[in-house]
Amino acid sequence: MKIKESKRKLMLLLICVIVASIILGAYLIMCTGEAKKIAENEISNEQGADLMDITKNPIATITMESGEIITLELYPKTAPQTVCNFISLANSGYYDGLIFHRIIQGFVLQGGDPQGTGIGGPGYGIVGEFKSNGHENDISHVEGVISMARAASYNSGGSQFFLVVGDARFLDGDYAAFGKTVDVKSTDICMEMSVVPTGAQDRPINPPAIKTIRVETFGYDYPEPDKLN
Repeated sequence: MKIKESKRKLMLLLICVIVASIILGAYLIMCTGEAKKIAENEISNEQGADLMDITKNPIATITMESGEIITLELYPKTAPQTVCNFISLANSGYYDGLIFHRIIQGFVLQGGDPQGTGIGGPGYGIVGEFKSNGHENDISHVEGVISMARAASYNSGGSQFFLVVGDARFLDGDYAAFGKTVDVKSTDICMEMSVVPTGAQDRPINPPAIKTIRVETFGYDYPEPDKLN
């Protein structure tokens, strides 16, 4: 009897140790993830502070192969990582020749994918600068706004972006808006592009192609974004 009782106690102790190990492991994983999130947010916030002395916002010019031009003002004080990333890609020629691979009338024009399929990117991610990821961003997703596309992960944005062609304010707080068209003409061009015929997965039959995207920084040297794996 004593041997059986000892085995029972030993088994109970072993079970307690296993359960405690599982709980501790889950706690450490949670803490590590939270610490990483805080660190990433601090990086973005620090860069935002560095850009607060900007007196003139950068201006992005999207020149389409059709000859139409969309002009946007970018807001580095609101979304510093996103703007620095866009400037770096645009002025390096990354977007030249790419298409708008996804168009939904009354919603968005999405482009910036080097594969033209919706799953491509530059090989890295950046911090998602929006409320649900711990960042203040008061740019609402209304007609003419440019915002970063992403996958399920908050920090998975890379090169894909979308132009809003309707009332998409339900995206506020979950996507990093970072600029807006500067005039009615630019907004109208976006609206005209939104009605092109599309097929499966909202892909245009004849996808509008980007000739170039360049950003005028007015002499300010914007740093490279902090790239995440």
